[in-house]
Amino acid sequence: MSKGVCRSSRSTTDQIDTPPDARVAELAAGLEGVLSVRELRGCGLDGDAIAVRVRNGWLHRLHRGVYAVGHAGVSLRGRFRAAVLAGGTGTALGWFAAAADWEVISWREREIEVIVTRGGARSIEGVRVHRSRSLTRRDVRWRHGMWVTSPARTLLDLASVLPDRDLRRAARQAQALKRVTVSELIEIADRGNGHHGAAKLRSVVADGPAPTRSPLEDRLLDLLDEAAIARPEINAPLTVGSETIVPDLLWRDERVAIEADSKRWHEPTLTRTHDTSKQASLEALGWRVLRITDEQVRRHPRQTLARIRAALATR
Repeated sequence: MSKGVCRSSRSTTDQIDTPPDARVAELAAGLEGVLSVRELRGCGLDGDAIAVRVRNGWLHRLHRGVYAVGHAGVSLRGRFRAAVLAGGTGTALGWFAAAADWEVISWREREIEVIVTRGGARSIEGVRVHRSRSLTRRDVRWRHGMWVTSPARTLLDLASVLPDRDLRRAARQAQALKRVTVSELIEIADRGNGHHGAAKLRSVVADGPAPTRSPLEDRLLDLLDEAAIARPEINAPLTVGSETIVPDLLWRDERVAIEADSKRWHEPTLTRTHDTSKQASLEALGWRVLRITDEQVRRHPRQTLARIRAALATR
């Protein structure tokens, strides 16, 4: 499954005349500054030349057969790539590391995890190695110079260890970023029958992994589901005259909308101005717009539900 090769934008003749170090630097620039011995050899460095560059500080060993070029301070994605290269053929970034690479969850400093399907390393210092017979070619993607488990497969694996709420948040984030579709989640849960996370992932799909854009929207949706209030449309476009407005949550028939006032998403002045304009446009057409904060959902859930029920009842 390896795709790392030494390429140059120059002609073949120029490549021959180009010093190996320049070719190494060019390749490393597009691969997070991390290369394997195979890739270094492909750029023209033999074992002795690699050893010299390790001694003079131009190459820094990250794992056996894996080096950082120029300096050891590689990015998180560079560390991810180094772990995958260290695993050898048939290795893919997986679990929490894959989820962070897909931006489905935030990375919290932990062991990087890889999945090895055949051969490959049984252990890698500082890396957690999972072995899998069920991982197939359709379950991985070539991304940033390494194999990464697909968003659907990543969620299936995480389903075996994440609490329900965190799994829903991850699934909704993946859907909001258009990383995965409901049909893909259903397909992998069915195909992964027997996988420890299959049943839980299937239940998340049954609940409807709506494409929310913030943790506050998630908490609101969970609150509505638990109270058996009809699920609203999530971040659905609404045409108002010549303008398209996207409320956070809306009940179209009842003409009720909710704006989730999360600090992260609504704090900047331009965002607040846009939200005020959006609210004014909706209210001019007879919509009821509720603004709900994170504190209201967390500390006053009953009061928040009462406000929503009252708005829906009066429409």
